[in-house]
Amino acid sequence: MTSSKDNGSTSSARAAEAMADRAGLAVVCVECQNGVIGPESVLPALAAETHAVVSDIARLVTAARGAGIPVVHATFEGFVVGGRPGKAPLWRALNGAGADRWQPGDPATQVVTELFDPADIVLGRRQGLSPTRGTELLPVLRSMGIHTIVLAGVSVNVALPLTAADASEDGFRVVVARDAVTGSPAEYARQALRHTIAMLADIVTVDDLTAAWAAPAVRA
Repeated sequence: MTSSKDNGSTSSARAAEAMADRAGLAVVCVECQNGVIGPESVLPALAAETHAVVSDIARLVTAARGAGIPVVHATFEGFVVGGRPGKAPLWRALNGAGADRWQPGDPATQVVTELFDPADIVLGRRQGLSPTRGTELLPVLRSMGIHTIVLAGVSVNVALPLTAADASEDGFRVVVARDAVTGSPAEYARQALRHTIAMLADIVTVDDLTAAWAAPAVRA
């Protein structure tokens, strides 16, 4: 008898193998920036959970770069002058911790060192909780010929479900590397992956992706 764990591993491997053709792929790291997952995070509980997966995100982006797959960082850079946050309770927590004072170029808005390469693309937004709504992220990816997005980063509480839903509705295939994302608390993150993210995206592992990208590229 095959266990559900075995079925999940097989499903991940098959989904990753389908991406052995690197054309049209991009890895999108969401809010992997100092002010979110770094030591001075405005969300310290989330930063503490993320600490355990930074090495896996690093493995993912390193493998992508080695396979010629672009790495894109979607960051939050604070509000434009006169801009206003939304009404969500999360904004009260973020602004109370100083996120309302962020500006482009501030250390808090910079991608954490372990995950950044000068060849990466950084697309900062200056409004909203969603990395996709009203931003240039999806239009830029489409202009690059991208049709499949591998999501990593934070968090499965808010930003990642919003991104996965918007991207899939806009015609992109969305893949989530389960060990390169997290949320807070950890048990909720596991449940969100299983019961929400899995309805919006294919769930794979970093190991399966790196193995697929290490193999010779598939040519059409």
